[in-house]
Amino acid sequence: MGLSLPDFPWDGLAPAKARAAAHVDGLVDLSVGTPVDPTPPLVREALADASEAHGYPQTWGAPDLREAVAAWFARRRGVPDVDPDSVLPTIGSKEFVAWLPTLLGLRGRGVAHPAVAYPTYDVGARIAGATPVPFEGLTELGPVRGDAAPALIWVNTPSNPTGKVLGVAHLRKIVEWARERGVVVASDECYAEIDWRDDATRTEQAGGSGFAGVPSLLDPRVCEGDHTGLLVCYSLSKQSNLAGYRAAFAAGDTALVGRLLEVRKHAGMMMPWPVQRAMLAALGDDAHVEAQVEVYRRRRAVLSAAVESAGGRIDDSDAGLYLWTMFGRGAFDTVDALAERGILVAPGTFYGSRSGDHVRIALTATDERIDAASARLADARL
Repeated sequence: MGLSLPDFPWDGLAPAKARAAAHVDGLVDLSVGTPVDPTPPLVREALADASEAHGYPQTWGAPDLREAVAAWFARRRGVPDVDPDSVLPTIGSKEFVAWLPTLLGLRGRGVAHPAVAYPTYDVGARIAGATPVPFEGLTELGPVRGDAAPALIWVNTPSNPTGKVLGVAHLRKIVEWARERGVVVASDECYAEIDWRDDATRTEQAGGSGFAGVPSLLDPRVCEGDHTGLLVCYSLSKQSNLAGYRAAFAAGDTALVGRLLEVRKHAGMMMPWPVQRAMLAALGDDAHVEAQVEVYRRRRAVLSAAVESAGGRIDDSDAGLYLWTMFGRGAFDTVDALAERGILVAPGTFYGSRSGDHVRIALTATDERIDAASARLADARL
C-alpha cells in the first residue's frame, strides 16, 4: 500500500513562475529560502582539507564536532549544559524532521505540529504511518493522556513561514504539558541566529537572564536544565550559506539521541567526513554569521519598506528569512499580481489551511534582485 502524501506544493507555482520570468527585467524569485551568498572561505578550505576521506565516518560524528556543538549552544543559544553525548549530526535538518517519527517508531500515534508550518512535519508523520495533528494552542490537543495523546509535539521557533518567536513562558508551558503525558517535544530552531527583534524587546523578553536571543527549547528557563524528552534540531544552511553541504545536528535528551543513533547506524545515516570538518570550522567562527545577518538586515529593510508602500501588511516576521504578508486579497491572487511584476512568492496555503490570505516573501535573493523587486513595487498598489 503506497504512502498518502500531499502533492509537492512548489510544483503548483509553475504557471506563476513562467509569468514572472517573462518580465522584461527578469525574474525575482522570492518563493524559496535558498541561500544565494558565498560559502565562507574558511568552511570551503576545511572541506577541501578533509577531501581525503577513504574511510567511513562515524554516524555519531567526531567527538570534537559534538563538543563544538555543545560549545555553540552555550555561547550562542544560552544553553550551558548540552552534553556532547546528546549531539547527533544530521544530513540537513529536513532529513531529521522527515524521519524523526519513523525513527521513534510512532506508527499509529499522533504527531502534533504547528497549524501554519513547514510541510515536512506533516509529511514526516505520514511517512511513519502516524497521524499528523495540526494545532495552534495546547487547548486543541485537549486534556488527553496515554495513547490518546500525541506521541510527539513539534514546535518551530522562529517559525517558517511566519517568523514568530515563541517566548520562554510559551515553551515552558508546552514542556510541562508534554511531561505530564510522557510526550516527546522536538523544536526546529534553524532560524534562531537571524533575529530582528529590537534591543528593548530582546532585553524585556530575556527577563534578567543575561541571554537576549531567541529562546531554545533547551534553555534552562524553559526546562530547568532537564533535557528529558526534549530534542532540538538546527541547520547551518541559513546562517552560514551551507544548504548544499547538508550540515545540521540534533541535541537534547541523551537517551533519545542514543535510540536515534542505533537506528541511524543500521540505516547508514552518516554525515560525510568532509562535511563534518566544514561544519566544525563554521561552528567555531561567529564573525561570518554576524556578517551574514547584517546582509539580510539590509535586504529586509529594503524589501519590507517596498512591500508596505505597495499596500502589504507584514505580520509577525520577528526573526528568520521571510516576510509574512497580506495584501487584502486571496493568497493566489497576490501571487498572480506579483508575478505580473516579475516577482515570485509562495502562497501561505503551502503552509497549512489556517494561513489565511498570507504570502511568504523570502529575503534570499541577491542585493541586485532585492533592489529590483523594490523598484517594481515602488509605483504599485496591489
